[in-house]
Amino acid sequence: MKYEHTTVLLKETIEYLNIRPDGIYVDGTLGGGGHASKICEKLNANGLLVGVDQDEVALKAASERLLPYSNKKSFVHSNFSNIRNVINELGLKYIDGIVLDLGVSSYQLDEASRGFSYMHDANLDMRMDRTQKFNAENVINEYDQEDLYRIIKEYGEEKWAKRIAEFIVRERKDKPIKTTGQVVEIIKKAIPSAARRDGPHPAKRTFQAIRIEVNNELGILERTIQKITDVLNTNGRICIITFHSLEDRIVKNVFKDLSTACKCPPEYPICVCKGEQILKTITRKPVLPSDEEVENNPRSRSAKLRVAEKV
Repeated sequence: MKYEHTTVLLKETIEYLNIRPDGIYVDGTLGGGGHASKICEKLNANGLLVGVDQDEVALKAASERLLPYSNKKSFVHSNFSNIRNVINELGLKYIDGIVLDLGVSSYQLDEASRGFSYMHDANLDMRMDRTQKFNAENVINEYDQEDLYRIIKEYGEEKWAKRIAEFIVRERKDKPIKTTGQVVEIIKKAIPSAARRDGPHPAKRTFQAIRIEVNNELGILERTIQKITDVLNTNGRICIITFHSLEDRIVKNVFKDLSTACKCPPEYPICVCKGEQILKTITRKPVLPSDEEVENNPRSRSAKLRVAEKV
């Protein structure tokens, strides 16, 4: 299957990145190269794009797509949480900007064998990095009922999380659950029919929760933003696109914390922590996709872009 993905908030992200033609820019979620191609358009022969992705299929597709551009390029099979190591191994000290698009690519959703989608029956997988062993089958069959409830409730914000966890545990007592289709049927049994008539697909929130757990998406986000600030040049920018309220909250709070110099309790009359401001928040409110973009690409509906700059 050809790697195809509709890039979200493309124009807005590139504008906020404030690209210098001879700068060093990282696309930490390279995917099919949508954001990266627009970065390359603005770089001259001395500019460098570093493309990072944990999906080897994405890396191959993007490297081919970006061949026509004359700027320097490096492609790295890694997770963006390893940004310090990636930069060090390339012999670099600092970067001038980075883009993180935290959504699942259209290719991963549409490629049935990846097991991300509730619309295709496939083996339970959901790994962004297919070299890792832990996958969705481990979560569904090995987590106890309390842990299943916790991740479906917290990461999926699913109000029927308790029943879904109960039904999964009950079903797997007879035989292991192996496919996405089995999970969808279990969820449909767990959620009363009246509650399934309106709104999104009944499995959407649970599948989102399992994907987040498999790939530790929330666990690495806060620490990663901290690491990025260490390797970012003065006036360099971080552009992060989220698709989940918990992700957006983490980005918002970390940006706010790093943009505040004094961390002393409000009752202190003077600052004693001697804190320093590291970032300046550029977007006070998240940038949302236009009505036209949502109409052309419904998957962009929940996207939010937040931007900060190193001071």
